[in-house]
Amino acid sequence: MPLTRSAHALGVLLVTLLAGCASTPGPDDPVTIKLNDLDRRLERIERVISNQSLLELSQQLQALQTEVRSLRGSLEELQFQTEKGKTQQRDLYADIDRRVKALEAGAPVGAGEAAAATGVALLVPAGSDRANYQAAFDLLKAGDYDKATAAFKQFLVAFPSSALADNAQYWLGESYYVTRNYNEALTAFRVVVDRYKESRKLPDAWLKIGYCQYELKNWNAARDALTRVGKDFPDSGAAPEAAKRLQKLKDEGH
Repeated sequence: MPLTRSAHALGVLLVTLLAGCASTPGPDDPVTIKLNDLDRRLERIERVISNQSLLELSQQLQALQTEVRSLRGSLEELQFQTEKGKTQQRDLYADIDRRVKALEAGAPVGAGEAAAATGVALLVPAGSDRANYQAAFDLLKAGDYDKATAAFKQFLVAFPSSALADNAQYWLGESYYVTRNYNEALTAFRVVVDRYKESRKLPDAWLKIGYCQYELKNWNAARDALTRVGKDFPDSGAAPEAAKRLQKLKDEGH
């Protein structure tokens, strides 16, 4: 019987050892360490991949934003060019309409014919009335008074029905006035008040008529013109200037 007991004890020991081998490995087990290391490496790889995806998305977004800005700039440029084309087209239609009306009235229709009438070429031969008016006005501002005078005279011959004709007539008078050609200036300003009854330049034209009469020593005529400014255009910017010159006439005993 002793042998049987020994065999039984050995069997129990073997079962216990086998059960221990079948249990979960401890944290220091090489296999566990290897698995944990693989888990950490896998997590790092996943983070890298995720960050790269975000970076690519960010780069794509920036590229799209740059493209949108470029397209928006192109659109704004296109809109500008379209509006510019419309303005040029309107000027062209207005010029054609003026020429047709002049033709129907039996008047010279071409800038060339108008230039030949005075012997002075337009500053902008193929340009609109506005372009030629601005060119003449720029000469006046630059102090080139002789050329400005010629340009405004040519404008009035070439574009007699222009909406800018009253302004051109007034500045023609100014070009004479600043060069002390008071008789010619007086004539030019009188055309403004006689021909352009609705012009916004009327107060200034009457003021300058008064100034011209003053320089020509026509005291009564100067007083009449200056008084008219204050009477007919009391709210205009010319009214205070007319009042000052009237006071000067009084102080001088005229």
